[in-house]
Amino acid sequence: MRRGCVLLILLTAPALLWAQAAQNPESKTADELLSLTAATHAFYQVALSPDGTRLAWVENQTGEGAHGTRITVAGTADSGKTVRITAAETGGAYETEIAWSPDGRQLAFLSDAEHAGQQQLYVAGAAGGKARKLTALTGYVSAPAWSPDGRSIAVLFLQNSPRSAGPLQPMTLPSGVIEQKVYEQRINVVEVSTGNVRAVSPADMYVYEYDWMPDSAGFVMTAAHGDGDNNWWLAELYRLGLEGEAHPVYKPARQIAQPRIAPGGKMVAFISGLMSDQGVVGGDIYVVPAAGGEARNLTPAMPASATWLAWTQAGELLFTALAEGNSAVASLDAQGKLTWLWNQPELISAGSWEISLSPARGGRQTAVVRSSALRPAEVWAGPVGAWKQVTHANGEIKPLWGEEQSVRWRNEGFDIQGWLLLPRNYSGNQKYGLIVEVHGGPASACSAGWPGIFMAAYAAAGYMVFCPNPRGSFGAGESFVRANVKDLGGGDFRDIMAGVDAVVRQFPADANRLGIGGWSYGGYMAMWAETQTHRFAAAVAGAGISDWLSYYGENDIDQWMVPYFGAAVYDDPAVYSRSAPIQFVKNVKTPTLILVGDRDGECPAPQSFEWWHALKTLQVPVEFVVYPGEGHMIRQAQNRRDLLTRSLQWFDQWLRSENGPPAAKAKP
Repeated sequence: MRRGCVLLILLTAPALLWAQAAQNPESKTADELLSLTAATHAFYQVALSPDGTRLAWVENQTGEGAHGTRITVAGTADSGKTVRITAAETGGAYETEIAWSPDGRQLAFLSDAEHAGQQQLYVAGAAGGKARKLTALTGYVSAPAWSPDGRSIAVLFLQNSPRSAGPLQPMTLPSGVIEQKVYEQRINVVEVSTGNVRAVSPADMYVYEYDWMPDSAGFVMTAAHGDGDNNWWLAELYRLGLEGEAHPVYKPARQIAQPRIAPGGKMVAFISGLMSDQGVVGGDIYVVPAAGGEARNLTPAMPASATWLAWTQAGELLFTALAEGNSAVASLDAQGKLTWLWNQPELISAGSWEISLSPARGGRQTAVVRSSALRPAEVWAGPVGAWKQVTHANGEIKPLWGEEQSVRWRNEGFDIQGWLLLPRNYSGNQKYGLIVEVHGGPASACSAGWPGIFMAAYAAAGYMVFCPNPRGSFGAGESFVRANVKDLGGGDFRDIMAGVDAVVRQFPADANRLGIGGWSYGGYMAMWAETQTHRFAAAVAGAGISDWLSYYGENDIDQWMVPYFGAAVYDDPAVYSRSAPIQFVKNVKTPTLILVGDRDGECPAPQSFEWWHALKTLQVPVEFVVYPGEGHMIRQAQNRRDLLTRSLQWFDQWLRSENGPPAAKAKP
């Protein structure tokens, strides 16, 4: 049960905080960045029609007071002609998760036009016209997909769920007698002609992903019994008929994602590997008979991490990957021959956490949302690598930071890569403070593309910002991802520090003005780093983990930990203890800002309370902020502004000031 108290000292008067912050240059930088973000069109999804002649995309509404999202359809031959698809009579609805009918004439989507916050399934003609509402559900609806025969649309549905699915969402606050209420996400099939809705998957299973069988008679799916947030790491591959009986197909050794049935219905492809966060996909590509049997790894030595895949009509696999920080696209033929089609320092996505794209039925035509460090996202379409720009919504947006440089170094036998974001108006003739921003995960990666808000803010304020991909990260193959198992805070930390040395050697970074920050695993690494070295003059620990032993019993997703630590904490506490920052807290001298949401289920607030209490007791300069109503991601506008302003202020206080603590050369 999570601690119910909230630190109120810094939260009771946001208006006062803003008034105070307005006097500081850090507030100006934060406001400038947030204004840029508000003016930038964000493209959440792009989908190419099966015949490749039309594409649709979802973008945010921009302008003063605007909210909601917008669905647009355009012809690929003439992108100047667009049609808006909506279920709302006026703007402001959240409409998303578009899915083309097999004939390309209709578009299914989700909209909360009728009741804010409750999405329903709608269908509209691709040429425009009034949308038709198909469902009247109460709960969380997601992932619509047409049956191949065009008669039905499947959705994932969490009936009567009090919140959106996934552990990133704010957890329901505990009170009274604590019991675990399990809401199972099920496949529901909606008949297009009548709107009749029928639950298909078993009532005692939580379905994560699915794909229609080619004959429209059922599905392949990844699913597990029990709590959905916690059991994604135990999911297996199943075959499901429309009568509702689930048949096991394959039990993977590690996590499984992206199940895709082959055109003939006899084989299933999927991605499997060591993954630490639901929805953040990376691994090797496997195939297994749909009737069950042995799975075959098609990419056993690939020096990259597959993130998305799809079958083409010709029976080939088209897939995307993270390759040393770049986005990449490749194909696998029927014999398993791997062909790399495109590999660039950009970010491409069809609208999900992972690198992905949206192909037409043949696989030759594709659509992506594409961005780079200096070029904001736009919709592009065409053959892989020969895409043509379709939208020009962000032509006036100019970055507040400089170029992004790929940095490579070698440590303890590993070839490692990271990204260095340079400040605006960068000059090689002056020294810059360097902030190390560690990514979440650990199974994730820093990738090229329009930078995240922390990296953007620090670079806009005049710092170099370094985001390393140490062992345990995606992008260099499965052996590299597994290299931090039973060693969190060991080799990964040494890789990061070797990367810092590489940056200092190659760029004008001031070794006496180093900071470190991060969120989630990055917050843990900030806590851990200050127990291992005094080289950092300041740290910002967002949603960190201070004690792996207590964390095991506090968080809502303990199943992710067993593959990393080799056993439950009750069976092998020693392996958890040796990676726990709290065990070495008396080494800490680094001034630390601690940030967390009070309803965070992934990295619960008590972990941050424990670190704050220890540093305060040891008289280490520390500031602690708990954001009310927030989960693992800080979403409320006033909280995001405060978080950015406060982080900038903290680094400026200790990295720019002559009164900041001197950086030591090594651990004492």
